[in-house]
Amino acid sequence: MSDKVTIKIPRQLYDKLKQVIADTGFNSVTEFIVYVMRDLAAESIADSTIEEEDNLDLSKEEISAIKKRLKNLGYLS
Repeated sequence: MSDKVTIKIPRQLYDKLKQVIADTGFNSVTEFIVYVMRDLAAESIADSTIEEEDNLDLSKEEISAIKKRLKNLGYLS
């Protein structure tokens, strides 16, 4: 069984993404989409973990500061 699947997107979106990634270092639209999806999934998991954890006792300001630090370090976008 393959460890990859095919996801179909509209051609117009593909062409637009191809323009977006021009001269960015991404070698393909697929590489860019995988990067964006991993980032989105990681952020979603981090957000839900923080929101669901009752023992953190962090204020909204502290959570915001942590997210800002992670973004500055390149872990979040």
